This record gives sequence, C-alpha cells and structure tokens, in this order.
Amino acid sequence: MRPLSVENRNAAAAEAIRSAIGREACELIQADLGEADAAADLWQAATEAAKRIDVLINNAGITMGVRVDAPRETWHRVWAQVIQVNLYAPAELCKLAIPHFRAHGGGKIINVASRAAHRGDAPTEWPYAASKGGLVAMTKTIARAYAADNVLAFAIAPGFTETDMGFAGLDEAGVKRIVSEIPLGSMVRPEECGAIAAFLCSDVVRHMTGATFDINGASYVR
Repeated sequence: MRPLSVENRNAAAAEAIRSAIGREACELIQADLGEADAAADLWQAATEAAKRIDVLINNAGITMGVRVDAPRETWHRVWAQVIQVNLYAPAELCKLAIPHFRAHGGGKIINVASRAAHRGDAPTEWPYAASKGGLVAMTKTIARAYAADNVLAFAIAPGFTETDMGFAGLDEAGVKRIVSEIPLGSMVRPEECGAIAAFLCSDVVRHMTGATFDINGASYVR
C-alpha cells in the first residue's frame, strides 16, 4: 500500500517554479518526510542555504486508506506512516523553526490542514482526519505559546483540491459526485490556497494568529 500523492516526486514542477522566481533567489531542497530524520536534515539544509528564514509552510501530506477490519500490522503501518508525514514531521519543523524565529525577531508558521480536521473523513481515512485535526490543535498551541515572541501561527483547511492527491483514485463519476456535494460547484484551486498563504505571510492580520482559514466552497461551514 503506497501513499496516493505523487507530488513530492514532481521535480519538473519545482524546477519550473524556481525558474519563474529566479534561480539566484530560490533554492530547492528535497526531503522524504516519511523518514524519521528527514525534517531535521531539511531544516539544517534550509538554514545553511538561507541564514534567516521568516516563514515555514508545512504543506507536505499523504493519505493512505485503511479499513477498520484491516489486519493489525497493516493498521499500525498505515497509521504510523500517515502520522509521520502529516503530523510528526510538521511538528519537528515547527520545533526547529520557533527558536530560529525567536532569535530573529519573529516569524510565521502556516500549517496546511484539511476540511477533514473539522468534519471527519471517509470510513477508511481515520489516520488522515486524525493527523489533520492534530495539526490544527498544534497550530493553536503554538499561537498561544509564542505570540509574545512575535511567532505567529495559522492553519489553512482546504476541501477537495485540484491536485494529483485530490484526484487520486477517482474516475470521472467520482469527480462528478464530489463536485456535486460542493455548493460552489467546483474543487478548490491550488492558487486559492497559495493566495491565502501569501496573505498570511503579510503583517496585516497579525491578530488572527491561531486561526484556521477554511477553503472548501461551502461544503463544510462552521
């Protein structure tokens, strides 16, 4: 059983972004956050490439379905892998970022969670929903603990999104079914999530630290 997302392998897209930004201003560092030491190694490589980091965006994520009646070994393996990538690796990156931010006068953390953090998910997606719920709770905790140090934390909670991961395992009928359940009539575009992240990187909503920003076409309203 493999993760449904293949976006961590899309080197061509990363290179295209680097070219658009400018190669002299953009450094690409690859890491497999499914590995235990990858987050720490990634942070070290990032701080070697850029002596000051102002924003951490935790956007990596996987989903691996597992049935409630799955064999015990399979159940444990899926939970361990999903939690490692979706929750533990972001937690470790936040742990490393906070002292760096405090030493440089502040910084921002943006954790990409999911609609599933609030409303739950499909019967096979317990690990995914739990990991994203934990990410939201972690974001709130960081915001409360480090606001006085000018370390701000936000979460973004998208619904179904037009990505490889969003379309994984879906045929045309499946896509139509999902879209039919979204009042706005379409999936979230990645550019919308990017626009929110860019907005949160500004200093115009400092007092929103700790907040979660829903982006799901009104498929879940709270």
